[in-house]
Amino acid sequence: MDVFSSLMDGFATALTPMNFLYAVIGVLLGTAVGVLPGLGPAMTVALLLPVTYALEPTSAFIMFAGIYYGGMYGGSTTSILLNTPGESSSVVTAIEGNKMAKAGRAAQALATAAIGSFVAGTIGTALLAVCAPIVVKFAVSLGSPSYFAIMVLALLAVTAVLGSSRLRGFAALGLGLAIGLVGIDSVTGQRRLTFGQPLLADGLDIVVVAVAIFAVGEALWVAAHLRRNPLQVIPVGRPWMGKKDWKRSWKPWLRGTAFGFPFGALPAGGAEIPTFLSYVTEKRLSKHPEEFGHGAIEGVAGPEAANNAAAAGTMTPLLALGLPTNATAAVMLAAFTSYGIQPGPQLFASQGPLVWALIASLFIGNFLLLLINLPLAPLWAKLLQLPRPYLYAGILFFATLGAYSVNLQAFDLVILLALGALGFMMRRFGLPVLPLILGVILGPRIEGQLRKTLQLSAGDPAGLWSEPIAVGIYILIALILLWPLLFKLYRRNRPAATPAGIPVTSGSSAPRDATGSHSHSSRSGGEPSDGDGDG
Repeated sequence: MDVFSSLMDGFATALTPMNFLYAVIGVLLGTAVGVLPGLGPAMTVALLLPVTYALEPTSAFIMFAGIYYGGMYGGSTTSILLNTPGESSSVVTAIEGNKMAKAGRAAQALATAAIGSFVAGTIGTALLAVCAPIVVKFAVSLGSPSYFAIMVLALLAVTAVLGSSRLRGFAALGLGLAIGLVGIDSVTGQRRLTFGQPLLADGLDIVVVAVAIFAVGEALWVAAHLRRNPLQVIPVGRPWMGKKDWKRSWKPWLRGTAFGFPFGALPAGGAEIPTFLSYVTEKRLSKHPEEFGHGAIEGVAGPEAANNAAAAGTMTPLLALGLPTNATAAVMLAAFTSYGIQPGPQLFASQGPLVWALIASLFIGNFLLLLINLPLAPLWAKLLQLPRPYLYAGILFFATLGAYSVNLQAFDLVILLALGALGFMMRRFGLPVLPLILGVILGPRIEGQLRKTLQLSAGDPAGLWSEPIAVGIYILIALILLWPLLFKLYRRNRPAATPAGIPVTSGSSAPRDATGSHSHSSRSGGEPSDGDGDG
């Protein structure tokens, strides 16, 4: 009952005229930017983050919730109409959605994506409201050793599962941790990695880092691979669904939600795995399996629901533990820290009204998304016809304006360009972007928990595993790191256990990265990489 009353208080705050207006503006802005080719939710949120700076925190985060869900919706529009996923989790939607569009069913594909997003987002947000306080109660009981271990697990798990090369993932993480060290040591007062520049004494602003790596780096990368041929945008009328479409969609929506939320809430879950699992499940359960690969509506409904349920799931560890589990959540954590608010176990106690207003605004933004964007789908389709040179020139302009507005210092523009060039080079050499952002944000916090743990144990390293939960997490970390070696040994010894007379060929093994091939194929010909920086 306490959760329900807190949520009602959140609705009372979020539904005031000004806050409701900010939610509407956020949904419109998020969709308008997110629908543009190559801009995933993470880049949309990073680009529009400075827009909220003039607002007080509650209004800013209500607007931010609208931007978040608007960016998610925009990504499905580009996937369906252009076969251009803005992020890796939209790849599966593009498989059937674009085939439906080419068959003249773009309206139905957009409708089932939008309604499925609404259903999954609403259920996922309700689960967030119920689960987050429970996670908080658990987190409050943890000591510094366990909290340190959880943050290390989040860093290593996300880094280990991204891209095609663990080495590249950990290289990106190392860059992020190094950037996070810039500034004055909070304990000794010594300057670290400032190179004699006084303006670096306070460290690098996370908003500048996020905008540079996501927006500037992506814009430079796409500009270097611009296609000379204009994009063929499939025309679309007002989205609608017939009775048969509803009948074929409602079960995939619910199954997709069941796949998406748990994976989104895991430290290394993400939305890629549940969208792929949802697609495979719908293909097996469908009464029309022959349509898959040619435009099956279930192949859009299920994965899109899983994607949005995972988006709601990522808010649970973000708010309750202060742990971002994907690129978009990392940028949202940057928004919290820019207001001096630290997500984690104490957030619900110290900023209760703000948190519940934010959760309520997720419900409101989700409803507005459906109400506003279904009639506006033809308008968003016209936005896709913008010439790409103009589009990315505009992105660079707004990124520069946003970075300058953080501290009103020209030095931030130098940092923006330098880190933007770093983001470009990371894409060039296949380094994933998310580990770098997580390293910048979580690095100083991990350092703080490590020092606190060692102070409590008088410098004894055994203090790091002095709690049972910490020990269990370290075992899990070891399994994550050693799994490739164990799997390789298993495959090497497997032929010896094969019955005689049955040949074993090297081509019979499963592909190493089931989703990676889809991700690369979706970007062939110079398409922009997703925000997570697939290797």
